Amino acid sequence: MGAKLLSISRFLSSERIGELDNETDYYVDLSALVGFIKSNDTQMLNFEQLFYSFNDNISFICDSIYENDIKYLFRYVFDDFANIDVEAEEAVLDQVDKTVVEPKDVRKITDLNETELEAFYNSFDSRLYGHERFKKEFKEIVDSFRVFNKIGEHKILSLFLMGDSGVGKTEVARSIHKALGSKSKLAKVNFGNYSSHDALNSLIGSPLGYIGSDGGELVKRMSETDVGLILIDEFEKADNAVFNYFLDVLENGKIVNSQAEEYDVNGYIIVFTSNISKDDFKRKISPELRSRFDYKGMFNLLTEEDKLKFVHYRVNQIIDKYKEYVSYNVPERIHDEVVGAIDVKEYKNMRDLNKKIKDTFVEKIKKY
Repeated sequence: MGAKLLSISRFLSSERIGELDNETDYYVDLSALVGFIKSNDTQMLNFEQLFYSFNDNISFICDSIYENDIKYLFRYVFDDFANIDVEAEEAVLDQVDKTVVEPKDVRKITDLNETELEAFYNSFDSRLYGHERFKKEFKEIVDSFRVFNKIGEHKILSLFLMGDSGVGKTEVARSIHKALGSKSKLAKVNFGNYSSHDALNSLIGSPLGYIGSDGGELVKRMSETDVGLILIDEFEKADNAVFNYFLDVLENGKIVNSQAEEYDVNGYIIVFTSNISKDDFKRKISPELRSRFDYKGMFNLLTEEDKLKFVHYRVNQIIDKYKEYVSYNVPERIHDEVVGAIDVKEYKNMRDLNKKIKDTFVEKIKKY
């Protein structure tokens, strides 16, 4: 029809609209907006304001499969909607611009050879105390994930871990993080901060056109790590828009920020933790999202034997760090003194037990 076809994704702010030639006819395709706005309706006002920045030489179109959605979403923006009936011998359309961010060089579970994988399992098992059934099942789903990821049928390995606070859910992610040989921070996002209606803005970036808009906390945390692992803590506290966003992430293996930049997370492990019960899990999380989780498990309290093993491990860990950073002159008997002063029966929560270990170590080391 002699007009230039563009995608709305090109216009991340009204400033980009000003770059268009006023003498050229343009058709701007709105198809990309439908899914985005349906999952985050707080963006609607910003897009309505954006339309008023376009000049009269701009027309808007949308793929017919989104006809009902587009008529409802933009019922207050456009006076009329009409089907386009055009015949052409050849239609050559501009490709929709997508900004694909090159993935950072991270170490993923899918990259390990058999020798490295065995070392990973050994390290993981030694770091995570108790939960023997989970360890066995974890190996099975990792082995399956590695096979089907290679043939393109399984992009992200997702674990949803439930249970009381302090039973070791977060420790699973920390153990994977260290077992993959990370030298950097764990990419962790606490969804206790994402319960408000505009939570998705903080997670993936400010709305289009906002000054200072960036990629959001999720991409920031990913950029700080060197392994393909993300921990989402207190997932049940998030807003529904965030739930819908992760439904798409787990399906497509891509994280997209508000600037329409795509980050490929194919081969990643995402650990979701929650304090909810099994019954609340069914009530709070939609069936569509529940079905996306590869593993759903309830973590119970550790046995006294497991807690005692943890005390021995943690005390040795603290002593090694003390020798490295403070003084190598540590009496050999301090390990037994610290362990002997702690009654693991008194502690159900691992965080409380860990605090007791640290307090006892300080108390004993002061004597020397």
